[in-house]
Amino acid sequence: MMVVAALVSWFLVGLFITFSKRYGWGQPIRQEGPQSHLKKEGTPTAGGIPFVVALLLVWLALLLSGHGGGRSETLLVLTGLGMGLIGLADDLLKIRWRKVGGKKELLAREKFPLQLLVGLAFAIFAAPLAPHVWAHGWGLYGDTALYTLVMVGAVNAFNFTDGLDSLLGGVSIIVLLPLLGVSVVSVLLVGVLLGFLWFNAHPARVFMGDMGSHAIGGIVAGAYILHADVWLLPIAAIIPVVAVLSVVLQVAYFRRTGGRRLFRMSPIQHHFEELGWPETHVTLRFWLVTALGTSIVWGILR
Repeated sequence: MMVVAALVSWFLVGLFITFSKRYGWGQPIRQEGPQSHLKKEGTPTAGGIPFVVALLLVWLALLLSGHGGGRSETLLVLTGLGMGLIGLADDLLKIRWRKVGGKKELLAREKFPLQLLVGLAFAIFAAPLAPHVWAHGWGLYGDTALYTLVMVGAVNAFNFTDGLDSLLGGVSIIVLLPLLGVSVVSVLLVGVLLGFLWFNAHPARVFMGDMGSHAIGGIVAGAYILHADVWLLPIAAIIPVVAVLSVVLQVAYFRRTGGRRLFRMSPIQHHFEELGWPETHVTLRFWLVTALGTSIVWGILR
């Protein structure tokens, strides 16, 4: 399954890059971001579209053959697709803005209610299915609220982790490793990310975009809730947790101090770039930290 998913993703992402170059679907680069990223202006973006399509195609084929998994796996796919569509809207606005102007992206106040709606829908169906390895004792309504918040938080955390070549793809693959024996969709997501990373390796020929990061966040969070335990997710996904916390702390500190910054730049990966770390060093070291966190989870689940 993983090999087929990787090959389908590799083909579709390569095809997407060809069309992106032909029609100018390039990534606009923030001028206030790391100066080393300015040379990436125009690199094809929204590479999450083809690998999400690849995941759906392979999963549908498995489902028709009776190997697509049960209700939990269907819920994972639908949640990933729901979150991914929110990200897709953001990607399309960015592409359109670069070509003809207009609205540049979805605002946080526009994204959040949609994410909350998808997260709540997931939580309602997930609460009766989750294994509760560590008893929460909060009842069905408490677990539903918890899973909704975790889902929305995870989607934003994984989205903030994107921004360096191969960073989010590699982190996500490592985080999913403990679940490969119990979740078909996790296997497929690792496969399509491997196909994507062929083109996203530094220097990236395509960027992931919001559809990819949103879909990944939804599937990873859902897989941990349904097949492991919700409290294990922040241990394995320590880098996304730190990334989103760095943004929250930066904004809070900036407002409280009247313009001073806690980090040179946020999310945290850009802080290390500003300290002089090469992009590839930041990526590899963040992978290593993720591997340590995931190994702890693996030990707990054994």
